[in-house]
Amino acid sequence: MERQKVIFHIDVNSAFLSWEAVHRMTVEGETEDLRLVPSIVGGDREKRHGVVLAKSTPAKKFGITTGEPITQALQKCPELLVVPSRHHIYEYYSSKFMAILQEYSPVVEQYSIDEAFMDMTGMEKLFGEPVACAHRLKDRIKNELGFTVNVGISSNHLLAKMAGDFKKPDLVHTLFPEEIEAKMWPLPVEDLFFVGRATAAKLHTLGIHTIGDLAKSNREMLHSHLKSTGDTIWKFANGIDEVVGGRKNQEAKGYSNETTLAHDVTEKEEAEEILLGLVEQVSGRLRADGKKAEVVSVGIKDAWFVSSSHQCVLPNPTAGTRELYEHACRLLSEFWDGKPIRLLNFYASRLTEDEGRQLSLFDDTDYEKQEKADAAMDAIRERFGAGAIKRAAFLKTGDSKGGKHPENNR
Repeated sequence: MERQKVIFHIDVNSAFLSWEAVHRMTVEGETEDLRLVPSIVGGDREKRHGVVLAKSTPAKKFGITTGEPITQALQKCPELLVVPSRHHIYEYYSSKFMAILQEYSPVVEQYSIDEAFMDMTGMEKLFGEPVACAHRLKDRIKNELGFTVNVGISSNHLLAKMAGDFKKPDLVHTLFPEEIEAKMWPLPVEDLFFVGRATAAKLHTLGIHTIGDLAKSNREMLHSHLKSTGDTIWKFANGIDEVVGGRKNQEAKGYSNETTLAHDVTEKEEAEEILLGLVEQVSGRLRADGKKAEVVSVGIKDAWFVSSSHQCVLPNPTAGTRELYEHACRLLSEFWDGKPIRLLNFYASRLTEDEGRQLSLFDDTDYEKQEKADAAMDAIRERFGAGAIKRAAFLKTGDSKGGKHPENNR
């Protein structure tokens, strides 16, 4: 019989604020614990700009939410303590946190600066049964590092993450497949991983209000309204995990490329130039493997490590650089609000080898000419190296490979 996998999801409670509090008390000698008073990590109180990056439990009682403008938070609580973010401190505590996790499992998948997955399958002989082990792990982090975490336990990444997001702070929760109906299905559909505000609004119009409603919905109906997103969230609602977690086989599903930038980018032109480098390398890999993409997405991580993304279904499958780039730029303009970009990502998925193209009376683009140009550039690079030919947009950067940081490609 195949052994059931055991996956832990570990998430730091109010990470930025917790790390600020610990550092201020243990290193800087302050006596006030930010976690015990109405406080947030965000922008500048005097200038009244920026957004809430993390909030204390007392601040939450005033209705303050992560991501809202500081001006709005101050209206809710005029006595709110606002502290600026210090990312070098957060990176330090994150590394300490990850180092402890790596003592418990050879497979630790960092999901973000303040959360990770651990494969604990077969570790019972070393650390005891999973729930008891999780309690000891979270207590050790609290005692040694001074901040609390939640631990979610299940047999796959999705359910472990959902469990980790249950009641907080400083708790351990399980969500195994046999517990889905009792523990997950009664929750609001907004609580399901991957269901954002826009998707939730569409689901409500369909009479779907809980995760259980979604799980029991007709899958074809969901696809007709939400396309591939409908398929994905239906699987998630039923506990089926195909995409959550860092060690999934992304090559089978799509091609991605991302870069962590040497400096925060705030100008649209520079962001689009970097995006072109990412798109060019992804499109080249698509063409090399004889694939075309039907879906593309663009993602960013801003200077406060807040991630956001947008995706779209293409009118026609393509591997053309120019075509993919135009869609990528449109996506970026739709969701980027100008906050400094620290990481930029481009992802092409739903792959096909279909050679057909649906023609439009209003589209006079010469796609055959573009395909020949792409093929010529591919051939030159194959024979003479990646730096043998480059687009004019990159001449001022001196980047021969078409991207700011090609060493970060994946």
